[in-house]
Amino acid sequence: MTTVIKGARPYGEGDPVDVLVEDGVITAIGAVAVPEDAEIVEANGQVLLPGFVDLHTHLREPGREDTETIDSGSAAAALGGYTAVFAMANTDPVADNAVIVDHVWRRGQEVGLVDVHPVGAVTVGLKGEKLAELGTMANSQARVKVFSDDGLCVADPLLMRRALEYSTALDVVIAQHAEEPRLTVGAQAHEGERAARLGYTGWPAAAEESIVARDCLLALHANARLHVCHVSTSGTADVLRWAKDRGTKVSAEVTPHHLLLTDERLATYDPVNKVNPPLRTESDAEKLRAALAEGVIDCVATDHAPHAVQDKDTEWSAARPGMLGLQTALSIVAETMVRTGLLDWRGVARVMSERPAEIGNLADQGRPIEVGEPANLTLVDPDAEWTVRGAELASIAANTPYEGMRLPGVVTATLLRGRLTARDGKVC
Repeated sequence: MTTVIKGARPYGEGDPVDVLVEDGVITAIGAVAVPEDAEIVEANGQVLLPGFVDLHTHLREPGREDTETIDSGSAAAALGGYTAVFAMANTDPVADNAVIVDHVWRRGQEVGLVDVHPVGAVTVGLKGEKLAELGTMANSQARVKVFSDDGLCVADPLLMRRALEYSTALDVVIAQHAEEPRLTVGAQAHEGERAARLGYTGWPAAAEESIVARDCLLALHANARLHVCHVSTSGTADVLRWAKDRGTKVSAEVTPHHLLLTDERLATYDPVNKVNPPLRTESDAEKLRAALAEGVIDCVATDHAPHAVQDKDTEWSAARPGMLGLQTALSIVAETMVRTGLLDWRGVARVMSERPAEIGNLADQGRPIEVGEPANLTLVDPDAEWTVRGAELASIAANTPYEGMRLPGVVTATLLRGRLTARDGKVC
């Protein structure tokens, strides 16, 4: 299998070059003689990046195949430039044992559009009462590398401490959904002036920040790897900076929607804007963007959360939190980080490919665009724009908060180990 990408600009730098891919590996960069049997991708000066890695995706299989499947979610990921995704454990049944994680892993292999890495639950049934079979899942066929009760917080400090301690022997990472549940009972939106004026029960920033501070201390004392999911407040960024300065092995992600959207959206009462953690203030979003550029926040993760129409098209308090993200993530990063000068395209590679691959311990993802490296690649037209239409996205669900928005940056091709998985807006 041979592919030639003609006239690409790796990381958006320098003059266009040709990239020769043979048997899943980059074998030449520069002026390339095109083999007769090669598939040719005309880049025309577009930006070539390492394939994106999403540490936080909800594929809903098993259990909610009416909203997403591994087939449809993998298609959305490939079209969004992703070559690997981590599928969260809050399925039905919960991915808290080797049988379920192996099923998810095998289904990802069968579909073959992206590498699907199942995330194992930290606690049995996500109930926060008893540790799940971390060792069994880590040593299963799926080789689980990340564990999380995402959607719920591991609120018990003793249980979280034990999980972090066990993780060190398994060389895995514990990813925390940081939310002190006693502070968010009945909470519907970011606690502040807008929520009060509109009649929403407030969701305090301290609910997130207090758990992050606690877990950073636990991780420091256990010498364990902690990952903080979907950072949403400026205070959390301050805690992370403090923890990293003290040598804590903590990493963190921010979602595209927390980089762009704010609680101004609450005024419409449209549940498409309901998400957990909630949309915060413009000041929070500004500081999150700065923290991502600085490296205090390590990476972008989509928290792609498809929901059925009946779970979103209802009154706000009854609606499920979450929004689609796989096909819009690159464009939101381009809008908030590249157009503003906070990141260049090499920086985009860092936060969407290299760092998430390192955090997820994926040796063959997020690699440099160099001869001898795996050809997990994404080609981006930085000058093109597109209009988001939820009904036209690959996901079964259509709950995008960006409906009708004109966004910059278009993924024109995705290659997984040298094989085209998406091209010109279509799955290969």
